[in-house]
Amino acid sequence: MPIPTPARAAMSRTGTSTPEATNAAAAASSNVCSLRRASARLRGRASGTRNVLSVHRLANRNNAPYIRNRSVVPLIAHHVRLAERTSMTSPRFGIMTAPQQVDYREIQRVWREADATPEIEHAWLFDHLIPIVGDVTGPVFEGWTLLSALAVQTERLRLGIMVSSNRFRPPAMLAKIATTVDVVSGGRLDFGIGSGSRPGHPVARHEYDSNGLPFRDADYAVNSLAEACTIIRRLWTANEPFDFPGDYHQLTAAFGNPKPVQRPYPPIVIGGRATATLRVVAEHADVWNIPGGDIDDATSRSALLDRFCGEIGRDPAAITRSMVLPVSYESPASTRTAIAEAVDAGFTHIVLLLSTPYPEMQWLTDEVIA
Repeated sequence: MPIPTPARAAMSRTGTSTPEATNAAAAASSNVCSLRRASARLRGRASGTRNVLSVHRLANRNNAPYIRNRSVVPLIAHHVRLAERTSMTSPRFGIMTAPQQVDYREIQRVWREADATPEIEHAWLFDHLIPIVGDVTGPVFEGWTLLSALAVQTERLRLGIMVSSNRFRPPAMLAKIATTVDVVSGGRLDFGIGSGSRPGHPVARHEYDSNGLPFRDADYAVNSLAEACTIIRRLWTANEPFDFPGDYHQLTAAFGNPKPVQRPYPPIVIGGRATATLRVVAEHADVWNIPGGDIDDATSRSALLDRFCGEIGRDPAAITRSMVLPVSYESPASTRTAIAEAVDAGFTHIVLLLSTPYPEMQWLTDEVIA
């Protein structure tokens, strides 16, 4: 947990930790933990004004001078909103099958089983052009093409790419591809998009170089993503052709036809945790996704997203929080624990990442979801 403001101030005067700094940090940690516990208790009850006021009373009771410090006020506000947002919300479970190092028939089997399993509401593929696990020369299927094929073979599941790389396809082309999948699926697409692989990922550069794609820095990627989201939404909704003279994308007389089945457009799912990406999420996303593994980081990122929404006048509750969690076949109890932590932190859209060989969906339901 980052050292809160009073502790940082005490340390800055001497350059080393002092008893004052230690006490401030300990008090802050205790306060934040108390607030999280209170938020969790409230989410187990019906929401209401009395419950929200309970969080405020707890905040004032636990070392009020520190609570009034500006550094923790956003965290308090986040937990108040979290109690309201999740008190009446049950988790929605889905699966993710990375189409790498696996046979098509096995993916087909899992998606058909999932479609017949009511507890599983959504299903996802990834968007990579080479395997990111195992031998990079191994088999991997292109995500959007495979998604369209699976859409035809399913009837109930919502489906999407978690998430489509904005670096791989121009936004107008991606909008057309996504519209096609939404039409083919009868309006079941959740449109996932992100800025693309991090430069530090060990396979990232090879993926781009081996496919003849330009690989630009993270700032370029995030700014390009913001423009792409604007273009895609306009192509899905505009009734007349339009020009887009952007800094990263330029379109002349752009027009999308047909429109998606879902109106005004499919839900937009944006993945990522970087601060700049969260600003794009605040403006454009209906769902925000983050990988699991560090619940404290996810909670702080979620609070930051709340703040960015407030800055532009958007209700943070309008954005569903989503988390990808790997499933442990050896220890399903540990996966259930991770799910409980995620839901407690406000992440109610749960994507269960399945490794190969894939399990039976009945096992997943009985051992992980139930």
